[in-house]
Formats: sequence, structure tokens, C-alpha cells
Amino acid sequence: MNSILEIIPFTNQCKGSVVIPGSKSISNRALLLSCFSENKVHLHGVLKSQDVDLMISALKSVGIQIKEDWESKKLEVKGCRGIAPIRKQKIEVGNAGTVARFLTAWLAVQEQAEYSLDGSIEMRERPIGQLMEFFQSEGIEINYLGENGFFPFRMNTKKPKTSYWEVDASKSSQMLSALMMIAPLLGESHKIRFPQGTVSKPFLQITSQMIKDFTGDEAYYCGIGSKEIEIVGKYLRSDDFTYLVEPDATAASYFLTLPQIIGGSCEVIGVWDDMLQGDSKYSAILRDQGAKVENGPKGLISHRDKMLKGGKYDFNDISDTFLTLAAISPLLSTPLEIYGIAHTRLQETDRISAMTNELKKLGQEVTETEDSIEIKPNLNKLKKLARNKISIETYEDHRVAMSFGILGSFDLFGTGEPWMEIKNPGCCSKTFPDFFEQLEDLRIESTTL
Repeated sequence: MNSILEIIPFTNQCKGSVVIPGSKSISNRALLLSCFSENKVHLHGVLKSQDVDLMISALKSVGIQIKEDWESKKLEVKGCRGIAPIRKQKIEVGNAGTVARFLTAWLAVQEQAEYSLDGSIEMRERPIGQLMEFFQSEGIEINYLGENGFFPFRMNTKKPKTSYWEVDASKSSQMLSALMMIAPLLGESHKIRFPQGTVSKPFLQITSQMIKDFTGDEAYYCGIGSKEIEIVGKYLRSDDFTYLVEPDATAASYFLTLPQIIGGSCEVIGVWDDMLQGDSKYSAILRDQGAKVENGPKGLISHRDKMLKGGKYDFNDISDTFLTLAAISPLLSTPLEIYGIAHTRLQETDRISAMTNELKKLGQEVTETEDSIEIKPNLNKLKKLARNKISIETYEDHRVAMSFGILGSFDLFGTGEPWMEIKNPGCCSKTFPDFFEQLEDLRIESTTL
């Protein structure tokens, strides 16, 4: 059931700290990679969210033993050496891209099994056909139960016989990450070719480093080129081991941005400039715009130094954070152009169109192309329209909701009067279930310190 949340602006400068939940991308990679071990893997800092719950449920449905201790954010996964115990199952992936691509790839290479997979209405519009074409080329039988190239489908699986693979990954790097993770299960050496290139390449580095951590193979090697990946190594770990999941660098972008529009400072605990996740580079863009972001004792501290300016930025490698910056564009001193984001049209929603629609609702002059969005700030127009309160449509997209939640925290009229409401704030359960609670706690903390 949809609901509406009124955002209460900060009337004091930001003062405090926040603890960011674990990375969804790393959590779901770690869960799958744990299955390739021979023994128990202890995962610490795993994100508790809708997408991770979907991965856990799917893995359990094919026979993986997982013990959950969410109070301490610890999970124990009993590895199966990559051989799924249950060979026939129906699986629901929701709207989780990591589950849809990663899990599908692993199940597709099981020896003589049958799996049926379906997703949400939104997932049925997201690309999977390019990955499935690869598996079909390897002799794996794919039967689409609706439109060709999309969920739902049924697979009659078997192991690929070749070690030189080719896939169209132009729309999503997750397809490459999926193949990278299963490669060491199927032989010591693989080459994965993607002639059309790909997007969000830092995620491939995340995948490579995590495979290295989980293989236990001293000879492991991964070379990532512009159109080819070479992987050498096998999953050799037979010991119990512990893996720590990083805080979500994308989620950190909201709280690094917050003090830049309301003043003061915020320490984002456990988040640094140099992290496994490419989105940690968002702090460099804030600095270029005039922000002061520096290392504190427990994480990055974001201070407001001066009014942020706009500029022209390539967000291809950190595309999940483009919404954070675009949402606060009405408060920038100069126009903002963000490009390299065409692939975000195929995520939880068409993110470029979603941001264009909502920013126009806020009275901003917005121009979009297939690959970019340009905003010319108009604070006076925003104030005029916000007198009647503005309702933000979130399109079932957690990042739209959280990004505009930061903008709504700005005291537009200097009176503490709420001027923005967010439709369906519960969509944040996908990656940051208590985002709005943490935002409110920080607001209250800022009034008492």
C-alpha cells in the first residue's frame, strides 16, 4: 500500500554522524560467492534490505543453508562448492538486478537442472536477453514464458563447454560480473569478450577483488580491458573464513550532500575516499563543486564551506549517485550537466526521465538527452510552487526517494515549514530501509547539540 511522507526541514545546521548500512552490491555478491566455498563463510555487515532478502530466499530455495543474525548483522552461509542441492525450483527475483543476473548465471551452469525465474512488473522490462543469448549459444535451453529476452523464463541447464565467451554487456555491467563469478567454477582460465563495451566499469573491479578474496587461489588473475576480461583461477577455499561487507558508498552520498545545502557538518562512519566501491568517488565531485570533505577519525566528514556551484560531470562510473546531485540542483549557484548515464534508463525506473519529471515539477528548466540531463537552477520558481507543497513521485525507485528527501530537508522558507512530501517512501526498503528514520534522527540531533 502506498503512503506519503512529509519531509520536515532542518532549522539548524547539521551536526552529528550517521552509520551507513552495508552495500547491496557487495552483500549480494558475497552471498553468492559464499556458495562456491567448501565450508562455512561468516559474512559481517550484510545489508538487511528487500534485495538482499530476495537473494537469501532464492539461495535457500535451491538448498543453501544460511543462518541469519540480523541483530548483529552477521550471516553464516554453508558453501556447496557451487553445486546447487535442489535441481528443480521456481524462483522470484523481484526487482533486484543483482539477483536477476548473478543468480541466473550460477543456476544456468548447473548440471542437468530445471529452474523457472520470474520478477516484478518492473523487472519484466529490464534487460536479461543479452545474458540469456550467451547461455543459449552454449547449448542451455531457455524457454521464455512471456516476451522473448525478458522475465519470466524457464531454463534446462548444463555446463558450458567453451572457455572463450562473448556477451553483449552494453546495457549492464552486471552481466559481466555474473560471468566473472561463475568462471572459476568451470575451469582454470576464461576469456569474456564484450565487443560493444559496457557501463559502470568500477563494479567489475569490485567483482574481481571479491572473487580473489573468495577463491583462496594464489595464482588468481583478472585482467579487465575495454572489451575483454581474462580470468585465471579456481575456487579452492576449504576453510571457514569471515568476510566484511563495506558500507554502501551510494547511500553515503546522501549524507555527504546534506550539510552542503543546510550548513554544518556530518560524519559518515566507515566511509572513505578509497573504497572497493566506485561510488566513493562522489566525494571528489563534491569537492570540485566547493565542498569541504575530509577524513575524520571514523569516516569522511562533510562540511559546508561555501555555496555549491554546478558544472559538467561524467557520471558513467558512479551513475547511482547522479540522482543525489541532480535532486539538489535547484540550490546550486550555476547550471548542472550530468552525462554518461544512458544506462540508468534501464534500472529500477528510467532514472533520467524520472529526475526530469520531478525537477520540472519543482519549476526547474531541465533538458534531457538519451545520455544526459542538464538543469538550470531557479530557486525563486521553486519557492513559488512550493507554497502549496510539492508531492514527489518516486516511481518505485529508492534512489529517487532518498535523493529528494535530502532536498526536502532544506529550509526553503526559513520557517521550518514542510514544503515537500515523498510518495511511497517504503520503496527505500530495497537498499536502506531506515533512511528516513536516520534522516529524522539527525535532524533532531542537530537541534539539541
